Amino acid sequence: MADRVTVIGWDGSPLTDAARSALGAATLVAGAAHHLALPEVPPGAERIRLGSVDLAARRIAQHRGSAVVLADGDPGYFGVVRALRAPEHGLEVEVVPAVSSVAAAFARAGMPWDDAQVVVAHSRDLRRAVNVCRAHPKVAVLTSPGAGPAELALLLGPVHRTFVICEALGTQRERVTVLTSDKVADHTWRDPNVVIVIGGSGAAPVRSAPGGARGALQGGGWLAGREPGYPGAVRGWALPAAAYATVLRDSESPQLRAAQLARLGPRVGDLVWDIGVGSGAAAVETAGFGAAVIAVDRDPDACARTTALARRYGVQLQVVHGTAPQVLEDLPEPDVVRVGGGGPDVIAACAARRPERIVTHAATRDEAEAVCRALEDGGYAVECALLQSVELDTRVWAERERAVAFLVCGHRLHL
Repeated sequence: MADRVTVIGWDGSPLTDAARSALGAATLVAGAAHHLALPEVPPGAERIRLGSVDLAARRIAQHRGSAVVLADGDPGYFGVVRALRAPEHGLEVEVVPAVSSVAAAFARAGMPWDDAQVVVAHSRDLRRAVNVCRAHPKVAVLTSPGAGPAELALLLGPVHRTFVICEALGTQRERVTVLTSDKVADHTWRDPNVVIVIGGSGAAPVRSAPGGARGALQGGGWLAGREPGYPGAVRGWALPAAAYATVLRDSESPQLRAAQLARLGPRVGDLVWDIGVGSGAAAVETAGFGAAVIAVDRDPDACARTTALARRYGVQLQVVHGTAPQVLEDLPEPDVVRVGGGGPDVIAACAARRPERIVTHAATRDEAEAVCRALEDGGYAVECALLQSVELDTRVWAERERAVAFLVCGHRLHL
């Protein structure tokens, strides 16, 4: 095992004395091509081009001498430190940090970033990073080859965002560009780069960028990232109709909505289809958990109501006006689906897209049997429960309202 392993962060500024000392004594240096070209790298040291961190870690573990790993920005923030310290390698490391590329990107943009989501994009799971950009008004994306600005913009599709693209930070080739997402795929971008994705309600406008973009977020916060839980002024979820100042249909009782949300389990990085949004309450509350939501309804009034509720409660969602199942063909792949209306044909169309779960409800046993068959035929294990809720007036203990519905949930079978 190497006698000493030092991980040095590099942000383009001159190396600190501690970094120079460690690098000068190194007998093995690992890093990207631009790191290995630094004049401080000893000419006699073994050099490893840092592609696979696991391969480099194994080489370092077998090396006798002083090893140095060079990495961009702060190597402890979505960097190589985690991989090097993994139990299978047994490496103990000393870290000399630098300004993280995310902090540098927001500094170039002149924007605060304590309220931003930060994600890493890889080609194998780029859609999850895109879903975070759909669901949140300010996201920093640490890109990788095959999962860069152009790919992000293409997957966002009709969802309008502003991109602040920071290329080759800390080098002589550094460039900061501000573009709307529909223009990003028309360009070729240098690696490495960081993309700040801005848009939707609650986002700051991005202005001109002479030497950097300018943001306009005001005020302070107390918690890094986005405050968890429902973002509106009202505490709680599965709220009653009065919280929305709207009329809920008989099949949209808060108790049924709570059970549907519990079965959906929406998470950050998920894309949720809400088909037949009705009042819009379920779509808005799903978005409140941090998931990306596409709300679909054939009724233009339902679409307008959902848009207004999302704006009121400060959540991001995309509203699509159209009739299912036809309108579903052009939508990106969902992780989970709630079907508020449409029957077995819509259930079958959703099942064909293979989401992890499909949650719906039925007013009668015949309807419940039909949607259960559609789920089973689509390769889903089915859970069905009859839910009855009775709202009481506690002053006189009299029944105020009663709701009865079949809750149906399909769990994808992993064959």
